[in-house]
Amino acid sequence: MEHRVAILGTGNLGRAMARGWAASGLLDANAIHLTRRHVEKLADLSEEGFRTGSDNRAAAEAATCIVVAVQPPQVAEVLDEIADLARDRVVISVATGVTLESVRTALGEDAQLVRAMPNTAVETLSSMTCLALDRPGAEGLAVAEELFGALGRTLVIDEEMMTPATALCACGIAFFLRTVRAAAQGGTEIGFHADEALLLAAQTARGAADLILAGDTHPESEIDRVTTPRGCTIAGLNELEHQGFSSAMIRGILTSSRRAEELL
Repeated sequence: MEHRVAILGTGNLGRAMARGWAASGLLDANAIHLTRRHVEKLADLSEEGFRTGSDNRAAAEAATCIVVAVQPPQVAEVLDEIADLARDRVVISVATGVTLESVRTALGEDAQLVRAMPNTAVETLSSMTCLALDRPGAEGLAVAEELFGALGRTLVIDEEMMTPATALCACGIAFFLRTVRAAAQGGTEIGFHADEALLLAAQTARGAADLILAGDTHPESEIDRVTTPRGCTIAGLNELEHQGFSSAMIRGILTSSRRAEELL
């Protein structure tokens, strides 16, 4: 099926999704219609070949799939604009904390709804996107899996797990970026120039993730491969744990999850 996607509310995530789909080859830029109230802020994307505008309804009418990407307080208003169009289109909400029940109430019983929680790595085709349904819906899910599968990996979860997914995947990308930054700062302190240290840290982090994803192994198994008795790796790992590294990461994810619950 040839998709035409409308992204309603093109902030940072909407931009990243649009560029990711175009880069993946799944969609041409002109098959993606982006909206924003202040359309002048989309000028750069217009120059890249994306369709842009401020009319949500016009974008939705021309689309086969509508992605609702506005901020949570604006969701109700946008859904009201497109309610009568939802029956014939797949509607995917990426709005944080907005339940499928509330979306269905606005769009009606016949709407094909999917809730998605990607992260900004959609732009580099390496997102972890969680998907949820409120009822069986093969067509809507198939469309969402195809679209977000082109941007990385997908996992279908129960909707009640979407808030934890927000903490682990959407917030979590910032935690791992902070880890890369800290490693790069350490690299600078031991003698590398800042740009060299950042490259070394970022590529090493990518390699660590690839070992898990490609090899289907556990992190501790891979750690065991690079630790030797009285070696420098185990000495550094133990110092990290003495300073509370794992505990801090766990506490950060728990804190983000609790805050996400408070925003519901």
